[in-house]
Amino acid sequence: MTVQGRRAGGRQRHERIAGLAFTLPFLVLFVALFVVPLLYSAWLSTFRSQLIGGQVFAGLANYIRAAQDPSIWHGISNVVLFLVIAVPAQLAVALFLALVFDTGLVKAARFGRLGIFIPFAVPSVIATMMWAFIYGTQHGLVTQTLRALGLPAPDLLSSRWILPSIMNITAWEYVGYNMIVFYAALRTVPPELIEAAAIDGAGLWRTAWSVKIPAIRGALLLVIIFSIIFSFQLFNEPQLLAPTASAAIGHDFTPNLYAYNVAFLNQDVNYAAAIAFALGLITLIPSAFVLRVFNREEVAS
Repeated sequence: MTVQGRRAGGRQRHERIAGLAFTLPFLVLFVALFVVPLLYSAWLSTFRSQLIGGQVFAGLANYIRAAQDPSIWHGISNVVLFLVIAVPAQLAVALFLALVFDTGLVKAARFGRLGIFIPFAVPSVIATMMWAFIYGTQHGLVTQTLRALGLPAPDLLSSRWILPSIMNITAWEYVGYNMIVFYAALRTVPPELIEAAAIDGAGLWRTAWSVKIPAIRGALLLVIIFSIIFSFQLFNEPQLLAPTASAAIGHDFTPNLYAYNVAFLNQDVNYAAAIAFALGLITLIPSAFVLRVFNREEVAS
């Protein structure tokens, strides 16, 4: 081996060592904070607690129990309804705003983007408490405004309106974040494509539909997957609204809320762990479907 080859080999070893040194802290934290708790939860889900005998191995009994638990299916039905209605509406609004700002025709666009993004910086706990006050049936802003106009005020915390109310809170929180993701992706679209569309006579919205949106497929896929995961993890909003909307939000309003109540109120951590794992598997179904649709369209194009 030549001197030059030995130097190249030594440089490659140093690069590998440096790369490992940079990634090692993340790997340690990932294993300690994600892999180990995950494995521990999987182990817990295969046991059950008995008055006599303590922890007893139960195999898949907790999962079979979860599959037959009507409370879980009630929570899943609410989550699916949220996923089908709220997520497409939120993503459509976020994409529309991103396309509008990307045209460069909006005055004070930076302040506009910042104003729409700011709600995402507000902790969900504070945002939910704020909206709970706005929804209040006695002194809430919505009620007072409608009464001042001589209009009947609906109870936005009733069982009829509680899910749309939560959808509105999450839209207020996350539309700005999704808009920024879409806007950042739109800024990477090659100007040559937009110029070619303009030469062909395409207007703003034709260019957006035929050029810009297909060019940000990766960002669309990322946001959709994250939105699906968030939908099945819905917890903060119903948990915080429950004290003021106890008639509308039960212990099983969402699967995550039900698992929390099972673990911390019923003290059945084994069954709660099984619910969490079952929910994770269920979340994979729509995520895998979206991935397959996007991959199929990419191959077709």
